[in-house]
Amino acid sequence: MPKYSIVVPFHNEEENVTRLYDRVKDVMEHVGDDFEMVFVDDGSRDRTYRLLEEIAAVDSRVLLVKLRRNFGQTSALAAGFDHTSGECIIAMDGDLQHDPSEIPEFITKLEEGYDVVSGWRAQRADNMVMRRFPSRVANWLMAKLSGVDIHDFGTTFKAYRREVIQNIPLYGEMHRFIPALASWYGASICEVPISNPAREAGRSHYGISRTFRVFFDLLTIRFLLKYMTRPLHFFGSLGSLGVVGGGAISIWLLVHKLMSHHSVGDEHGPWFIIAGVLILAGIQLIGVGLLGELQVRHFFSQSQRNPYTVDRIVRMRSPEESLLR
Repeated sequence: MPKYSIVVPFHNEEENVTRLYDRVKDVMEHVGDDFEMVFVDDGSRDRTYRLLEEIAAVDSRVLLVKLRRNFGQTSALAAGFDHTSGECIIAMDGDLQHDPSEIPEFITKLEEGYDVVSGWRAQRADNMVMRRFPSRVANWLMAKLSGVDIHDFGTTFKAYRREVIQNIPLYGEMHRFIPALASWYGASICEVPISNPAREAGRSHYGISRTFRVFFDLLTIRFLLKYMTRPLHFFGSLGSLGVVGGGAISIWLLVHKLMSHHSVGDEHGPWFIIAGVLILAGIQLIGVGLLGELQVRHFFSQSQRNPYTVDRIVRMRSPEESLLR
């Protein structure tokens, strides 16, 4: 079993594949411990898979996972994590905007006892309006909402202990929130400054639309961190407020009817409707909370489905394995 697993998802990165492999290999060979490289082809349409296949054919330390289509970065990372065998897992992008020479800094922090080591792009080379400013706002909000005091949630360049990352379900675009989710499980987290050089080749797959999705994900992660195992506390509280508010208005209308003998519908029609809507909405929210509790029970009692589909796995046998066969 290797000590380190390097997970790299690729999507249309034919110009960067070989250079990244060479640089990661050189760095890890200098580290000296056993390692493997898990490369995930996330539905590339160029020559990315062919190049990865050629690499896997000559290096038994490379495990190639090919997904049937483009599932997105989170699912590609999940596929890579699921196929690793190392004690520690280091994830990075395949566009060479993460410098492999900085991997030893992550390893040093893991050896100090941290469970999650997150990269911090202190000096970013991205566009200020389209990338850097929205990222700063999102990272500030994420730190406040999650209680995890790090500067950069968005970068993929992170290192994890195997037992930590295995407890975190990944789907949608949750990869950027792994430190926040890990903190829920009690993981110790730190960050190391990393460089963020401009892309040398290829085209970026990120746009302003991704920034808007991050803000919606912030709401999701806040809910997950606080109510993941007790959704009835959230929906039940809102539902109870609705039922109590609607009930109070109904009682007031009833007392007014009994004392004045006037028509409630004619004099207070809107209040009558508001009371009915509040009561019905409150009952529905409580019902949603109960359904959520059932889902939580199902989550912890049943195996989870993977958010990806593997097309094939390629790995060359090592000389020792060939002799054994």
